[in-house]
Amino acid sequence: MPQKSKTPKNKQWIVTTSPDRPIKTIAEDLKKAGFSIGHVNGEIQSISGAAADDVVKKLRSISGVVDVSADEPVDIGPPDSSD
Repeated sequence: MPQKSKTPKNKQWIVTTSPDRPIKTIAEDLKKAGFSIGHVNGEIQSISGAAADDVVKKLRSISGVVDVSADEPVDIGPPDSSD
C-alpha cells in the first residue's frame, strides 16, 4: 500500500510588515525562513505568498513582521444584494 507524503501543504498567507525595517529586507528574511514570496506591496506594507502551517510561527518571530494571516477569499456579493 502506498504511503501518503508527509510534506506539509503550502497555504496562502498575507504578512503585514512594520515600516521600521525596509520591506525588501523583511522579504529576504521571510524567504530564508521558508516563505515563498508572491507579491511585495510597499504601499500598504504587506507581502503575500505561500508557506506550510509549521513555517508560520517562524515568520511571526521575524523582526518587522506585525501579523501573518491566512489569505482567504472574500465575497461581497452583488451590488444590489441585501446580504
